[in-house]
Amino acid sequence: MVTAFLFFFVSLLIFCTTESLLVNITILQSAVAKGAVCLDGTPPAYHLDRGSGTGLKNWVISLEGGGWCQNVTHCLQRKNTHLGSSAKMGKQSAFSAMMSNDPKYNPEFYNWNRVSVRYCDGGSFTGDVEAVDPGTGLHYRGARIYKAIMEELLAQGMNTAQNAILSGCSAGGLATILHCDNFRALLPKSAKVKCFSDAGYFVDLKDITGKAYIEQYFNDVVTLHGSAKNLPPSCTSKLKPSLCFFPQNVAQQIQTPLFIINAAYDHWQVRNILVAPGADPKGTWTSCKADIKNCTSSQLKVLQVFRDKFLKTLEGLGPSSTRGYYINSCFSHCQTQQQVYWFGPNSPRLFNKTIAEAVQDWFLDRHLFRQIDCPYPCDKTCVDEATYIISSEDI
Repeated sequence: MVTAFLFFFVSLLIFCTTESLLVNITILQSAVAKGAVCLDGTPPAYHLDRGSGTGLKNWVISLEGGGWCQNVTHCLQRKNTHLGSSAKMGKQSAFSAMMSNDPKYNPEFYNWNRVSVRYCDGGSFTGDVEAVDPGTGLHYRGARIYKAIMEELLAQGMNTAQNAILSGCSAGGLATILHCDNFRALLPKSAKVKCFSDAGYFVDLKDITGKAYIEQYFNDVVTLHGSAKNLPPSCTSKLKPSLCFFPQNVAQQIQTPLFIINAAYDHWQVRNILVAPGADPKGTWTSCKADIKNCTSSQLKVLQVFRDKFLKTLEGLGPSSTRGYYINSCFSHCQTQQQVYWFGPNSPRLFNKTIAEAVQDWFLDRHLFRQIDCPYPCDKTCVDEATYIISSEDI
């Protein structure tokens, strides 16, 4: 059994590596003078693979994810990792799935300029605190990082873009929603500009004990990072800033076309919003959180209620002539970053469309894809996420 697993894992690693393009890191030293730095004060970074042929004037920007830090202790923990310091980042990043340069794996965007913006601020690129605590040396400058890298990319040719997409997964997917309209404002009026958020639609729901854990958590993030002035004013003019960290309170006002990719049973949200830290002291949910197939019938009922509430927040956005969504019933998180989810013979399908095909149809205005999967366990196209998680930092 162990030998078989090791063989499979090695085979998978070889598969993931051979289908990925390794792209060198660019450390943006000039950003330091603008105060645009990571948590530890090092310069921000990105990876760029240049487009070619028909894609020379097309750009897809991917904002890296990786959670948040909501207090000094957690930010100090991140400070010495690649999520808080460019000095700790790998020299190369593996581009696959929506970042692949191979049309077999990425039929629409393979020859575009593809950029991965590294995440090292812990606040979804929204923070801007001038003061630096001399005791911790922590810098909360995510909004400055975003601005500095966008200015760099505009100078690299994005200022003449014909087509452009801002995207991201998880905390990067949330950042995509929060920055969508200001990204549109940076580019030529003649350009087609759209945003798609992968696993970034975090919902404001109470946990299994009835506690508003995630609401308090996001309030702490916004307060610590000084994010309020960088959140959409269309929301902050009506609600307290921390509530404007929730897409359900922001997405309705976004003018730029937005596509939302999310699992209705997003496992990060199940593990951190529904069954929040401290909400399950006896570990009753441990096995269920690890794999939805392990959930008891009573736990599945709770998950179905969570799904219903998630969908209600989505429906609450109201009608839109440009907003699309792809909501499947896989127990997953971040589906545009892994080839097996994005586009392939065994990829998940919703109304017989892979995620790549749905995004492609929406971007090209062929079809305003708006589909929601049936409840678990009816979708038989989902893949076992635990089998496929290999981060680019590990390759």
